[in-house]
Order: sequence, then structure tokens, then C-alpha cells
Amino acid sequence: MGHKKDGLVKSPKLIVIGGGPAGLMAAGAAAAHGVSTLLLEKMEQPGRKLRITGKGRCNLTNQTDLRTFIAHFGKNGPFLYQAFSRFFIDDLLSLFHSLGIETVTERGGRIFPASGAANEVADALIEWAKTQGVQMQMRSPAREILVQNGMVQAVLLNDGTELPASAVILAAGGASYTGTGSSGDGFRMAEKVGHAIVPIRPALVPLKSVGDAAPRMQGLSLKNVRATVLVDGKKMSSEFGEMLFTHFGLSGPIILTLSGQVVDALRIGKNVVISIDLKPALDEQKLDARLLRELDAHGKQQFSSMLKALLPQKMIPVCMEQVGVTEEKLCNQITSKERAILRQWLKDFCFPISGSLPLEAAIITAGGITLSEVDAHTMQSKLIQGLFFAGEVLDLNADTGGYNLQESFSTGWLAGISTADWLKK
Repeated sequence: MGHKKDGLVKSPKLIVIGGGPAGLMAAGAAAAHGVSTLLLEKMEQPGRKLRITGKGRCNLTNQTDLRTFIAHFGKNGPFLYQAFSRFFIDDLLSLFHSLGIETVTERGGRIFPASGAANEVADALIEWAKTQGVQMQMRSPAREILVQNGMVQAVLLNDGTELPASAVILAAGGASYTGTGSSGDGFRMAEKVGHAIVPIRPALVPLKSVGDAAPRMQGLSLKNVRATVLVDGKKMSSEFGEMLFTHFGLSGPIILTLSGQVVDALRIGKNVVISIDLKPALDEQKLDARLLRELDAHGKQQFSSMLKALLPQKMIPVCMEQVGVTEEKLCNQITSKERAILRQWLKDFCFPISGSLPLEAAIITAGGITLSEVDAHTMQSKLIQGLFFAGEVLDLNADTGGYNLQESFSTGWLAGISTADWLKK
């Protein structure tokens, strides 16, 4: 996969560092505009991380409007208006459809390849880039971008080889899933040429909880629940949907979405609790009426048997312990106070959070190259002429749902065509 060094153009005009979605898109777009382009990839094949995204199904993008899309990136989202105005959902789908990849839209507007195979997406993107004229050099980790008088001169490889270039697009990814090649190299290279890096940290990452409640329910998945983040007792944000209990704590889509805020709060020493509303469709009054009906219907049965109508089996022992009702107690012996405690527990099942899994286990990396030093119209560095950025190396991260991949494709495409325009000038 890729070409030997001696088969390469000796001095490509453009070197793209990183063969992920942003790098492949950037290289292909630049080459399509007539630029002699070399893509450097440290692994034995490009697109390693792309092949495992969306649990191997590859959530390409999301069929939502621009404003909502931008909002999913939080305070840094507006930086993307320029990139998204030049290359967005329809442009991306049009490209993939032209490469023979049909797509389907699923719950929450998530768009996937119809085949459900991320490998198909990665292979098509690599083939497209090569067809545009991109040359690819595998097993070639870049160590440094060489700069003179504020202008890009060359890329230095780990083995000491210097590759001259008039421009460089840095698309080396984040620092999560290091087995796929994204190990934070891009941040180090950018910092070495003078760029400030917003501290990197895990985002879209499972959370560690205090106590044995989560481990006792390990493997249990809940649907249609609401999880709320409480920071020093104050409600911050909440998500409705699916979650999972693990041997260390909490995971699943809604937990991953909330995790960025949790990680940031813990970093500054805040106290964080995740509260789970197990019956979000019922307000206190309706839930109380439901409990009265169940207790009445199960009058002479044990309390634990009544709970089977309300909770998954794995949750019942934890509930009884936390509510403080013994195994033998019959439903017709439950007091109004005990019923109130159960009602409160069903609406506010709390998990103190002690931390998250490490960056290595995060889906994406938060932090990165500070956006104030990058021109949003072109993705060019404001500090170094001929240096452009794309993808996860930038201080941009969003919720799950296809937003992060679209950001990589859009910034990659914009960096590619901007580099071509800059080189022609």
C-alpha cells in the first residue's frame, strides 16, 4: 500500500502529514487542483482510525441544519462557518455517491454508508486521492516541519530524511487510539514552529464512578433514560437516550456526549455527579400514581417482585439497597415514606464521578492548535507561510453523531484547495 521513496517526485510542491480523513481529503483536493502532492503516513496503510469509526460502520456526517451542526461544537463552533460554507453535507455525500458509496440516514440524522462498512469508505477515499494524482509514502513518520524566515521549507522524517516542500498541510490527528497512529505528533510539530496548543484531554470518553453500584450492573444497557451532569450540585447539561454500565462506571452514547464537560470540571477540582432519571416520561405525580397501582396489584407479594415491573433484573438488588427496603417486606407493608424514597431514587439515581478513562480510550481528543492562530477562511497558519491545518489537530471537537468526521472532511477539503490557490499565487 503506497510507493517506495525512490519512486517519488523528488520535490513535491505540497506535503500532507497524516493519512486520516482530513489528510486524504486535503491531499485529494489539492492534487485535483493541479498541485504535485505527497501524503506521508506513519502506519502501513492510510485511514486506520477511519476504519474503526462508528463501531466499524463509519458515521460520515449528520443530516441537520448548519446552525445546529455548528452548535454541537460548543464555543469554538463558529470557526467552522467558513469551512462548512465551502464544503458541507451535500458536497460530501455527492463525492461519496460518485465513488459508488450509497448512504442511509438513521435515527438522529446520522448518515452511514449503506453497506455499514467503514473499510469501504476508507478504501474509496484512498483510491479517489490516488486518482487525483496523490503519491503516498507509508511507514514515514514526520518528526518536524522545517521553517526558515517564517516560511515552510521541508519536512524532516524520523529517519533523518529531509523532504523539501513549498507548503505543508498538517493533518496528523489527535492523541486517542494511538494504535491507529494518532499519538499527538501533530501537536508537537505545531508547537515546535511556534503555535500555541490548548491542553489536550479526552472527549467522548467513558466515565469512572465511585462505589460498587455500576460494577454490580456491569453489561446492563438502558434505553430512553435521561442523564444529567451536576457540578458542585448545580445542574449543567443533560442528554436523553441510551447508556451502559461497565466494570468501572458509565458509558454509552449519552454518557460519551456529556463526558467532555465532566472531564473539564474534574480537571479544575470540581465535584461531579451524574444523575440518571430512569422514568423521564413520568413526572413525580404520574410516577407516584404508577407506584401506588403496582404496590396495590402486588399487595401480598414481596417488594422485590413488584420491582420487576419497573426495573431490569440486574438493577433490583442495587435499588433495594439504596432505597433501604428489605427483601422480605411485602408490597402492602410499604409506607408512604418508603414509596417517596423509591420515587425519588427512580428520578435521581446518582453516580459520583471520579474520573474518565485515559486519552488512549477516548473517541476523540479535545484541545489542540489554538484557533486564533489559524485563518478560518483558508486553514492557513497566521504565523508560518505555507503551513495549513486540517482535522482533529485543531482545537475543535463535537458530540457523537457524525459531526467530527464532517469537520475533518470539510477542513481537509478547504485546506487542500486553499493550499493550491496559495501555491499558484
